[in-house]
Amino acid sequence: MCGIVGLYSIDSCNSGVLDSVVRHMTDRLHHRGPDDSGIWIDTENGLALGHRRLSILDISSSGHQPMHSACGRYVIVYNGEIYNHLDLRRELSYIPYSPELVWKGRSDTETLLAGFSQWGIEETLTRAVGMFSFALWDRINNTLTLARDRFGEKPLYYGWVGNSGHKAFVFASELKALTCYPGFDSVISHDALTQYFRFLYVPAPLSIYEGIFKIEPGCLLTLKIKEPHRTVVKPIRPGQVNGNITIRRWWSLVDTVVSSKMSAFVDEKEALWVLENQLKQSVGMQTLSDVPLGAFLSGGVDSSAIVALMQSQSSRPVKTFTIGFDEGGYDESSYARAVANHLGTEHHELRISPQMSFDVISTLPSMYDEPFADSSQIPTNLVCKAASQHVTVALSGDAGDELFGGYNRYVWGPSIWRKIKWMPFSMRQNLFSTLRKLPLGEWTRLSSLTRISRLGEKVQKLADKVESARDLDDLYWSLVSEWKHPNDLIVASQSSKNIDVRSITLSGIVLPDHLRFEEKMMLLDTLTYLPDDILCKLDRAGMATSLETRVPFLDHRVVELAWRLPFNMRIRGNKTKWALRQVLYKHVPTDLIERPKTGFSIPLAKWLRGPLREWVETMLSEDTLTRQGYLNPKIVKRTMEEHMSGRRDHATGLWSILMFQSWLQGQRNFTHP
Repeated sequence: MCGIVGLYSIDSCNSGVLDSVVRHMTDRLHHRGPDDSGIWIDTENGLALGHRRLSILDISSSGHQPMHSACGRYVIVYNGEIYNHLDLRRELSYIPYSPELVWKGRSDTETLLAGFSQWGIEETLTRAVGMFSFALWDRINNTLTLARDRFGEKPLYYGWVGNSGHKAFVFASELKALTCYPGFDSVISHDALTQYFRFLYVPAPLSIYEGIFKIEPGCLLTLKIKEPHRTVVKPIRPGQVNGNITIRRWWSLVDTVVSSKMSAFVDEKEALWVLENQLKQSVGMQTLSDVPLGAFLSGGVDSSAIVALMQSQSSRPVKTFTIGFDEGGYDESSYARAVANHLGTEHHELRISPQMSFDVISTLPSMYDEPFADSSQIPTNLVCKAASQHVTVALSGDAGDELFGGYNRYVWGPSIWRKIKWMPFSMRQNLFSTLRKLPLGEWTRLSSLTRISRLGEKVQKLADKVESARDLDDLYWSLVSEWKHPNDLIVASQSSKNIDVRSITLSGIVLPDHLRFEEKMMLLDTLTYLPDDILCKLDRAGMATSLETRVPFLDHRVVELAWRLPFNMRIRGNKTKWALRQVLYKHVPTDLIERPKTGFSIPLAKWLRGPLREWVETMLSEDTLTRQGYLNPKIVKRTMEEHMSGRRDHATGLWSILMFQSWLQGQRNFTHP
């Protein structure tokens, strides 16, 4: 995997200045590519491209970037893997289109460039199976194109920076490469901050900084050099033009869902056979590597399925990795060990002490570059670090939940709504408000009687989510929101007005109207939560340790098949991921897998009340919050006191505040509101 950067300066700039700036930006991404680096400068056009390389395919110098196409038209910096690039090469080799096509190496970068020369950009991407972000300079059309893969596995930020005398369009894989541009103005976007506290991540196309944005999954940005520009203040959405910048969608998940539903499977046996073979092909393609490769294994359905299909196609034991915790109720390492023993993998298990987890916390602000509060970022970082000691590439089971209906809320959300929808809204509010306010201690006796662990925490969380829902749409957005009214938390004078969350995350996207509510949740999660939380978490945690992570479930052909499955092949009764389980149980006995879903979690509530308490109280002191001027000290204090007293479980909400405070303290050019 790699890191890419670049800039286009609209002001006259000599090669020395361009080289110095882009080299500094490139060096900030050393962790994404420790094996090699490269710079390319076009002084006449004020263009500079930079690249950091983590060598995976063709580790020789023939894979060096920036890379020029054989025809001389294109220059590219590229981050990603095209898993079918050898198939594309064979297609290209049969086309007598140009005598210049002489392969210099075995890299997928060279394959992409040849495809662009022959088929054009969008046609090549449509043929490609993989994950990527790249910047492509077209010498003939004087255009710079930025692109991102179908699901957003690889990140890409862009924006205009600098003052009137040194204005430049910049882009990079991570924000840290942009913030080091001379004159970068680190003004916090309050739209982004509002959405961060709602979702625990900053949703695309926003970034935490004003004027800096994320390319959305499946999109292309085209910038026409030397045409009149207009500084981008608000995000440009697919189909829109702003000055010399155009953004368009080259692939649509919604269109894919509509098409797949129209060709839904009728025969269950056929569906399972096709699904198993496509998954096997996807996993087989993603094991293509010139460096050591392994997989994460939690012992759950998704990771076990990936590992099982890897091992079935390997003559050697697959290297698998998991971590274990000493705290009861959070340690699933025994399940992973049992699956590994059954499959015969070379299993590596790292026992995690609380101190090891605490040591990670200080690294999180620089790892993610913007506030990010999915607390599973800690174990994800630790398992990536453990894997990186043995392999350079690791396959992950992420995205199985979104595609095959794995999240618990897909089952109990609609179930609860069916039971309460008859109630008048005011009655529902009163009922769940009462449940939400009951102290955790009151639930202890009931918890022992029902044998449901952490019953009080679960009831309080459920009541909080359902209390304000007027319909199913409200219920979904409540289920995926932590602070449902983030403007109450953010200082009023600095907070943006209450904006409809859908205007940020789903602008221009029209959802199919014939989906079941459960399917609509799955689609919305794939459009939002998957790229901006799950894939962001995985990419940054892996890249922080120079580990490439791959997600076989996000082969777009697997996604198409998942949406061809009838609903009862994804969720059958109360059984989630039914079809995927049938594939898995051909390789692993059911008794090794069947257990309640827990997720990749840590004992955060306990840690915040115990060993992390002093840190929490220091970070959230009233003096600090008042001086910084972003958050309402009274609400923060009340939330902290309720949690510390044990009356409520506010661990997730507190974590979002702590991650913002930690990130804010790390800003070198802190701009006071």
